[in-house]
Amino acid sequence: MEETTTIQLSRKVRALLDNVKKEIGAKSYAATIMWIAKKAKVLEVSEAGSLPKLRTFKREKHDRFD
Repeated sequence: MEETTTIQLSRKVRALLDNVKKEIGAKSYAATIMWIAKKAKVLEVSEAGSLPKLRTFKREKHDRFD
């Protein structure tokens, strides 16, 4: 079993989490937060080629949730 912790949320944030949880059909707040975090890490519009002087991106193992 994973170690758990407690966080404080305002009622407004709790209501928002409840709505998202219901919309995506998540079974827990943890699953809801993981879904939000994964969505935040994905680009909706490709930025490929917008910064030609930038070095090639190399993904690190610890930046993944799966």
